[in-house]
Amino acid sequence: MPRGPREGFRPAFGRWRAGRPFWGGLLLALGGAEVLLTLKASLDVILHVGMQGLAGYLLPAVMLLCGVLILFNPAQRLFYSVVGVLVSLGTWLTSNLGGFFVGLLLGVAGSCLAFGWLPDQEPRVSRRQRRKEARAETAAPAPVGQP
Repeated sequence: MPRGPREGFRPAFGRWRAGRPFWGGLLLALGGAEVLLTLKASLDVILHVGMQGLAGYLLPAVMLLCGVLILFNPAQRLFYSVVGVLVSLGTWLTSNLGGFFVGLLLGVAGSCLAFGWLPDQEPRVSRRQRRKEARAETAAPAPVGQP
């Protein structure tokens, strides 16, 4: 059976991705995973285990969970992004300086992207397109009977 032009996995994934803060949730989850992976490094690489040891594992796990929840529950993105940025900043103290700053920066950037995402925003029109439309309006001849 032939498929139409808009059927298949890629268009369906594109529609799913457009309805949620995809890049923010993905970056936050990747930041949490990176911090968790740096905790498993050898003792020669680890700078410090952190305060209380358990917090070093708990905070990146919360980062990972917030990133996944942003992807699958975008209605609560504001709460998850605020928790995500606070936990990301907390990893600086608890786990290898936030995964050697990589996980910390990924988490903060992803949380900011998720916080700033607007679901009902109109697609942006480029400056080039706006100029083209303005030139077309000014170059259009005036209707007959009007000066």
